[in-house]
Amino acid sequence: MRFHGGIHPDYHKGATSGKKVEPLPPPELLYVPVSQHIGAPAEPLVAPGDKVALGQLIAKSEAQLTARIHAPVSGTVREIAPHPHPSGRRVQTIVIENDGLDTVNDEVRPCPKRPEDLTFDELVALARDAGIVGMGGAGFPAHIKLASARGKIDTLLINGAECEPYLTADHRLMLEAPESILFGADLLRRCFEMERVQICVEDNKPDAVAALQAHLADFPGAEVIALPSKYPQGSEKHIIKAVTGREVPSGALPADARCAVFNVDTCASLTRAFRKGLPVHKRIVTVSGGAVAQPKNLLCRIGTPFSELVAFCGGEQGPVGKVLMGGPMMGACQFDLAAPVIKTTSGLLLLPEEKPRPETHCIRCGRCVRACPMGLAPLHLKRSLDCGELDGAVRLGLRDCIECGCCAYVCPASLDLVARFRVGKQQAVRQQKEREAAASAEK
Repeated sequence: MRFHGGIHPDYHKGATSGKKVEPLPPPELLYVPVSQHIGAPAEPLVAPGDKVALGQLIAKSEAQLTARIHAPVSGTVREIAPHPHPSGRRVQTIVIENDGLDTVNDEVRPCPKRPEDLTFDELVALARDAGIVGMGGAGFPAHIKLASARGKIDTLLINGAECEPYLTADHRLMLEAPESILFGADLLRRCFEMERVQICVEDNKPDAVAALQAHLADFPGAEVIALPSKYPQGSEKHIIKAVTGREVPSGALPADARCAVFNVDTCASLTRAFRKGLPVHKRIVTVSGGAVAQPKNLLCRIGTPFSELVAFCGGEQGPVGKVLMGGPMMGACQFDLAAPVIKTTSGLLLLPEEKPRPETHCIRCGRCVRACPMGLAPLHLKRSLDCGELDGAVRLGLRDCIECGCCAYVCPASLDLVARFRVGKQQAVRQQKEREAAASAEK
């Protein structure tokens, strides 16, 4: 089964796909933001001068939608203050001076239960206590996702598509730690009481497919599916469509299509939490893009400044036109390499300087319509927004835009459609809040 639209960009993965993951030595100072996820920021549980151990809980919130934050190293809290963040804002950050000892917190212990004895509630607590979020980049707290899908699904999918150009972090994880992915996937399968779990990999990664298949005998409920390569295959809605043929309704969640989707790195994080008791304190980051001297896949501690990654990869190579966290299609522009690695950092791209193509007028060629994987008409959306018809754009499906960039990629007029839709969605949210406030005031 295939999904509508999508594109086949130049993938540029060859620079790092064959390179093993290298551990990046943790720096002297680590900058750990209290916001690394969708939802409410965590609140610091430590103060300047406090000693912390690796894996120690250092920030949490009582809000329903949030994620816990843990110390990536042992050392001393130097300060808690606003600091550059990959979002482009300055975010409250716990700065830890690394003592170089990696003394592990006493509360970091393996799960005492056997996998087959773990209950669903215990799995939710495991994910919550380990601060696990959607490691593919979305950053949605895993324990909330688990709880919201309970009793609603009949299909469990593990996302190893990694369709963004340049990025190979998940690819290397599948090659170097396939058993940890399958073990975490099997924990999910058992707790959801499913007969099988399907690990989905694009067919441009045959070595990853083979590496996972080599361990299937130890996990009878697991199956590996090779999907045709097409961007944005890694989107939850589109991997569900490609595997099951089902469509997630507008404004709904995957559970409304009786499916749950988890990233391969999320599965590996569950395995570490179960086997070792370790929370999320490090992750694999692809450093690439053409303007870095030595592209690599690095295992980085959370809180490591981007400048450390670039320096470890030999520094910049030629003029840098753009720096992105994530891939070139959906990544976030970076303006300060002091921003740190966070839980959702899958890549750091330094792209060469290029002469920008000037925007021209829409020629109504329809390429954006054919490319849109959500079945939208981007040219009509843009026209509505340009005319100030926000309600009209919403009726045309503005909120369903996943900002994948397919429309902008194929546009011969070089229109920055994604930026326009992103602003429009923000305006729609503000408008909805204003209307709700006005309605509440009238009551």
